[in-house]
Amino acid sequence: MPILIIGASVAGMRTAQALRAAGSAESITILGAETHHPYDKPPLSKEMLLPGGSDEPVPLLSAEELEALAVDLHLGTRATGLDLDRRVVTTQDGAEYAFEQLVIATGVNPRTLPGADELEGVHTLRNAEDSVALRASLAGAEHVVVVGAGFIGAEFAAAARAHGKAVTMIETQPVPLTHVLGEAVGSELARLHALNGVRVHAGVGFSHFVGDGASGRERVAGVALDDGRVLPADLVVVGIGATPATEWLASSGLPIGDGIECDAELRVLGVDGVFAAGDIARWPHPLYGTDLRIEHWTNANEHAGVIAATLTGTPPPRPQVPYVWSDQYGHRIQIVGRPADGTVALLHGDVESGLVAVYADAVGRVTGALVVDDPRTLMKCRRAATQRLAIADLDLGLAGSTPA
Repeated sequence: MPILIIGASVAGMRTAQALRAAGSAESITILGAETHHPYDKPPLSKEMLLPGGSDEPVPLLSAEELEALAVDLHLGTRATGLDLDRRVVTTQDGAEYAFEQLVIATGVNPRTLPGADELEGVHTLRNAEDSVALRASLAGAEHVVVVGAGFIGAEFAAAARAHGKAVTMIETQPVPLTHVLGEAVGSELARLHALNGVRVHAGVGFSHFVGDGASGRERVAGVALDDGRVLPADLVVVGIGATPATEWLASSGLPIGDGIECDAELRVLGVDGVFAAGDIARWPHPLYGTDLRIEHWTNANEHAGVIAATLTGTPPPRPQVPYVWSDQYGHRIQIVGRPADGTVALLHGDVESGLVAVYADAVGRVTGALVVDDPRTLMKCRRAATQRLAIADLDLGLAGSTPA
């Protein structure tokens, strides 16, 4: 039963590991578009960007671990098409890879802005080359502009400040992250940037890039806002989210909307022997009763276990609430559950001394939490979000907590 995995990042490699751990001895072939040994993605916007950061990404598994997996790994091999009738995947060099079972784990592509591809100095951050190029570019930059106040943009802003650069951040929402965390918590996270010397322009949109007028390929010189202002910039990072990497599947006949539509075992709907994992998969989350597509590192690991259990007939892993973390200015920001499913019901502290925000739904059940620099409280909040505990029964032992 040949198994073909498309994607050699977290979801793809962890699926292979989970299959072997569950006892599968089937032939496994993995196609990875990048030429690097499979590596971990979170350090790209964290450690690798900092002064003295390495040019080599953090490996997902050692050479010995990879050898023990006994997989046929093809790096620098980009999938370009899927023929379900013939059960083959075609790659950019015209090669075909047959399969009985297929796992699609091609992740997401960063969104960009009009004109970004026409100018030097405008970047997105998705792979190891992006991270290395950005750290090198920071050495000579004077005016750094970050478009988007999500975690990728925020982590890059923190890294740029660690390099001693002047940093300006643009965010279309009046308060950053309001759609996910609410206004009060979004304001605190925006204040963290301000405390560390980043100028935050919120409630204003991007209009266009301004070039330096040089002959040949121009370099970015500014970012024009929709209120008429022009911010000087010789280095720009665009962090405005990502879209599922499904373009190579356009003619495949797979059910594709915002990601690949899957069932509760991550089988692609209506297609035998095809699964999706990680950022690209939209599935009915067992804890929420609704279809979700989650772009979190931990979600990719969970999907690997679900697919391995399905293919080997072993018990599936216990469902987990979503979890994501961000390192900014020496602080660790952690989010569990789905804060956006509720509103802030308990608020404690601030970003300097440690912030805790717990969210609850209309009937008072915990939906999620944000915690800064307090791992013990984070664990309590994780259990509360998993159990949908009543907020009235949640005792975090925090003096001065404020019901919202």
